[in-house]
Order: sequence, then structure tokens, then C-alpha cells
Amino acid sequence: AWADLKAAYRFFDNDCVCAEAMLDSHVQATVQRLQVVPLVLAVQDTTYLDWTGHGATTGLGPLAAPTHQGLLAHTTLALTPEHVPLGLLQQQTWAREAAVLRQGDHKDRAITEKESAKWLASLQAVVVLQAQCPQTHFVSVGDREADLYELFLVERPSTVDLLVRAAQNRSTDHPERYLWPTLAAAPLAATVQIQVGARAGQPARTAQLAVRWREVTLRRPSKRQAKDQPPTCTVWGVWANETNPPPGVTPVEWLLLTTAPIHTTTDALERLDWYAARWGIEVWHKILKSGCRIEHRQLATADRLKRCLALYSVIAWRILYATLLARTLPDAPCSLLLEETEWQALYCRIHRVATPPAQPPSLATAVRWLAQLGGYLNR
Repeated sequence: AWADLKAAYRFFDNDCVCAEAMLDSHVQATVQRLQVVPLVLAVQDTTYLDWTGHGATTGLGPLAAPTHQGLLAHTTLALTPEHVPLGLLQQQTWAREAAVLRQGDHKDRAITEKESAKWLASLQAVVVLQAQCPQTHFVSVGDREADLYELFLVERPSTVDLLVRAAQNRSTDHPERYLWPTLAAAPLAATVQIQVGARAGQPARTAQLAVRWREVTLRRPSKRQAKDQPPTCTVWGVWANETNPPPGVTPVEWLLLTTAPIHTTTDALERLDWYAARWGIEVWHKILKSGCRIEHRQLATADRLKRCLALYSVIAWRILYATLLARTLPDAPCSLLLEETEWQALYCRIHRVATPPAQPPSLATAVRWLAQLGGYLNR
């Protein structure tokens, strides 16, 4: 209704509404869920939020290209190793300054002066939250952009580890001298098969990966600002590469660096499974943009959009959580997800009755009913 819409506009325009406070409330609820989980994957990633089509919006900044305007959001999502999303742990949102795209001294600036500091800030947030979950082991997971020497130097407790996909062929303190040759010299530990989805006109296929692992000592980068850093850093490396890809197809390859000790091949394969769970945050991004359509919001200022983003970020998590929880535990009662009044109202709305049953339906049934409210035809 028009009154509801006006109320929403006023809410997002209210300077007394703090996006950080809204997210903090959700984070504290997430922490309660984490306290009973032995291992949590804190996956962090950045996405561009593009409002180029709304040229009158103020407070935005350039994105990958100067002609595109919007905000950047770096989010940390808590996932179980079974890929169930438990909630958001942190979100950093900012508008990039135009001068950032023109700076040519990127390698010579300290990490605290660059956007790369977002990875360290996420890790620090995980360290703080781990103190509230003393029985939970956290693993901060990042993609190739997180391949930063400084990240491995951050002080953290033994119950917080790192898992990063390598992007740079770093110098190592081994006879092979560099990271990829160092892992290639390790003995073949296992051969695994994975399913590769269809992409870029290529059909889905089964890929066979050769897995090698070993302890690796990385050497300090030669950058000028790195002179005060420790000369070496010891981690574990896991290299999985496709040995015989089809003609004309880019082979599948992951080289992972982790502080979580690897003593057996089973440990190495577990680290690969942990990194595979990182895809969950990409699905969350898709829900935020396609399902919640955050980039279609027209609120005229960046501050209003940040408040709106905080709200929709939690909604996107709720949708992802409901979907994957229903797939993991389809026969469990929906009271795991919905309050009593919620599932009763849902039942009455779907069946067009005034009295709900005494027992809640299953999770799979309730999630299907929610989808029907959104237009799913249940054929």
C-alpha cells in the first residue's frame, strides 16, 4: 500500500537508523547459532552493487569502470562444512573514490591504505566473534584476491585458521624456489573426480584431479613496504589440477594455502571440501541481486541505499538458509525455521482456512508454500 511504501522511504531516510546496528543485531543472533557448531567456514567476498542506471543518486563511486557507479560490499558469511548458511558475520560497504582508479603506486602503498585491508578487517571480526564461541573452530576462507602475505601474519588464536586460493607464484624457501613448482614436486597423494557444471558454451563434464600437498615456507615479498615483515611464513599447500582436460577446455585447478595443519591426505581432501563451500556466498550474492533486486532500489542517496542493503542482506540470508536447510533436513518440522504463529499463518493462507493443524508441517512443505506466495506454481 502507498502508506507502507512511504513508511519504508522514511525509514531508509532516517539518520537515526544505523545500518551497522541492524547488522549487529543479526550477527548476535548468528553467534547463538554458531555456539553449537564445531566448525564454521567464515567465507568472505566482495561484490559490486551497480546503480549506474540511477544517475541522480548521490554518494556513489566508480566500480570496475569509471562509467559505472555504485557501492562495494565486502561480506563475511558463516557456513557449515555441509554448506548450510548460518548468517552474516560482518559487512563492509563503501563508495570508491575516483582517484583510486588512477593511482599507479598500488604495490608500493601499505595494505592499510588499500582496499585489500577489507580481508584483514574480516579476519579480525572473526577473531572477536570466536571469543564468544569458545567451542567453535573458525576458518576464514577467501578467493584469489585474498592471496596477501600480510593476511597470514595477522595475530589470531589457534581456533581461527585461514584458507586462501593462491593467485601469485610466490617465492618459497625450497629448492624449487616458487610456489607452483614446489607443490608440483610433492608426491601424488590422491586422484579425485568432480562434476563441472556447464559454462561458456561448454557442456557439463566429469573432471579428474590429481591432488598433491605439503608444508610450504613462503618468502616475504620484495615490496618496499614489506621490509619490516617476517622474512618467511610457513603454511600448508594443497594443489588439485586436472590432468587430462578435453581439447580446448581450460583445466580445473586450485592451489590452496592454509594455516590449518595437514598431516594426512584425508586432511588435504577436507581442505578442498572447505573451499568448495565458498560457492555459498556467490549464491547469496545472486539472491541479493536477482531475488531481492537490490540494484533496482531507487532511494536517491548512498546512505539510504546502505540502510536498505543491511535489511536486504539479512533477507537474502534468510531465503538461502530456508532453501538449503529444507534440502538438508526436508522431513524435519518447519518449527526449526518458523515461529509457531508464522507457520500457522502460512498454512491458513495457503489452504484458505481459519484453523491451522496442531502439528507443524515439514520443512520441505513449508518452504514450498513460501515459494508459492512468491509465484511458484508447484507443478
